[in-house]
Amino acid sequence: MKKRVILLSICAITYAQSADLEKVTIEETINSQIVKDVSAKEIKSADLAEALSKNIPSVDIVRRSGIANDILLRGQKRDNINIIIDGTKVCGACVNRMDPPTSHVLTNNIQTVEVTEGPFDVENFGTLSGLVNIKTKKPTKELSGDITLNGGSFGYQKVAGSISGGTDRIRGLLSTSYEKGGQYKDGNGDDFAQQIINTTTGTVMAGAQYQPQYADMDAFEKSTLMGKIFFDITDNQELRLSYTANRSDNILYPSSKMDALYDDSDIYNLEYSIYNLSRYSKAIDFQIYQSEVDHPMSTKYRKMGTPSYKTHALTTKMQGVKLKNNFDLKSVNFTVGIDASRRNWDGHYETNGIPNIMPNGMLMKSLNDVDTTNQALFIKANYRYDNTDFEYGLRYDDTIVETANKMEPENDYSGLSGNMFATIHASDTLTYFAGLGKSSRVPDPRELYLVMMGNHIGTPDLKETQNYEVDFGVEKIYDNFTIKTKAYYSMLKDYIVYNTANKKAKADGSMGAFHSFENVDASIYGVELSGTVLATDELFLNYGISYKKGEKDNALTGQSSTNMPDMRPFKANISLNYENSDIVNASLAYIGSTKWSDVDYENGEQELAGYGVLNLKLSRDFSYGITLTAGVDNLLDKTYAITNTYKDLVLLTTGTDTMLLNEPGRYFYLNGTYKF
Repeated sequence: MKKRVILLSICAITYAQSADLEKVTIEETINSQIVKDVSAKEIKSADLAEALSKNIPSVDIVRRSGIANDILLRGQKRDNINIIIDGTKVCGACVNRMDPPTSHVLTNNIQTVEVTEGPFDVENFGTLSGLVNIKTKKPTKELSGDITLNGGSFGYQKVAGSISGGTDRIRGLLSTSYEKGGQYKDGNGDDFAQQIINTTTGTVMAGAQYQPQYADMDAFEKSTLMGKIFFDITDNQELRLSYTANRSDNILYPSSKMDALYDDSDIYNLEYSIYNLSRYSKAIDFQIYQSEVDHPMSTKYRKMGTPSYKTHALTTKMQGVKLKNNFDLKSVNFTVGIDASRRNWDGHYETNGIPNIMPNGMLMKSLNDVDTTNQALFIKANYRYDNTDFEYGLRYDDTIVETANKMEPENDYSGLSGNMFATIHASDTLTYFAGLGKSSRVPDPRELYLVMMGNHIGTPDLKETQNYEVDFGVEKIYDNFTIKTKAYYSMLKDYIVYNTANKKAKADGSMGAFHSFENVDASIYGVELSGTVLATDELFLNYGISYKKGEKDNALTGQSSTNMPDMRPFKANISLNYENSDIVNASLAYIGSTKWSDVDYENGEQELAGYGVLNLKLSRDFSYGITLTAGVDNLLDKTYAITNTYKDLVLLTTGTDTMLLNEPGRYFYLNGTYKF
């Protein structure tokens, strides 16, 4: 019986409500996966993408470097999944996805990450196939803090610290970190520079290799600062202010033609809440935010960068505002709101740091001051009838995408999204759930208007993508184990894909990329299993398995294959855990995948072998608030690659083969934390 109580506490939906300002919050729901206490547990690296891929089987990593990597959720990436940080929308500036949203927040500042799969979010703009909701640490009234030192293989070093405290009315938090890391070596012992030279195809173009003086430079250097102040203005009013700065320098991207000279971001956030204003207003929440990213990528460190180097300098700014009201009407809880945002994206080319000017005297642009302006209304409702919880959502969007290049058309999109989700609590140990939803996302400026060195990559008449999806499953709790099974089927209308076959003759008679993005109808379906097996109160096994399959309804223009890109079919995350704070906490984790053979080969993907790696972590709490953690990833020093070569990314290629970037080899790390 004691084991069942422990399992029930792990799996149950938990509601927490305090007597003053705290609202009812759902700690975990049946259709979400939550990675908790990220700052304390994910200490091996500051890379959030890596942490998520280790914890959630439906999340894969898109490896670009030693840090700042991207994620795939159920085989979808970029704008097809929505990533928010404390309610703010942060967009990367790089058209080659070197700075995804997950790179602008570090694991040492994160409290929880909630991943909701499917079109079951109406509060946020552009949640097509999933939402990644990142929540950073909050300030506390009690004086507390921590200092962390971390060292690892390949020259990784990190120091981080935070302090928090306040009074009944005002609380503050300050967190800062600095880290750097060298070029990691794969299982063959090859670092970044050597992987470029010794790929599986033998060689790549010599100009993409690093110059001798840069061949052994560090892979990245990164510092951050996060500050928060929370004011309790009155007993029912709260004001929350926060600022986050990220400064990264000299980030190497070995499988690309360029590296980032720096990557800087600033995130400003203001939130105001007032509670129990009237019977029709339990809580009014107002938020206004701005995020800015500055990202120049360059050939400076490559052989092609001498005697002159090229730079693609990009900036983006996201501004947003949201107002919502929560209230009860009879037995139904409603949230109604307004959501509006504007994103500006701009890019130009330089030579030796000097902007390139065209013969007509105009700056050579890649993206010409493109604005994406969205306005939306949304409503959510949830209630319980007998043993069943019902959730409904509806959202109307109106979006305009326009560029300063008046030769390109303005695009106007509007549409209605909605979903319904039911959870049937058949008993304390048996739950059924099912959801049906429709959502959409508009093309981004890169897909519409991107120009790369005179080639028009963007397709200015793209339609918005719509996702019609059904999810259903069951969760069962037994005496010694739990199992949750989920299946889904997604019908994608006007899905945006890259078509490498789209070519058009240029004025000089040569062939160049032209309108490389295309709409196509497609479908994705899959099954996910997860749960816990409890051997004793201290020894337990967590497992998660994900399988997916995707197919286009028709082949793209000029092609014959209907395989969808980014569809690694099978992934498993299994960990054996021992938790006894008086002795040691230990985890032996297996992450593996089968062979990836159903690939979009006509658009650059290649077959990848299956892999299986073991990761070991040991942790011990000592007196005076000291915790030591030691671990080794890729224990058996395997050589493998998990990121494919879909040509929506510009990667190194010989013309017929594209470079695969191998994962790190055996990696040791040691972390020490002092908390007070």
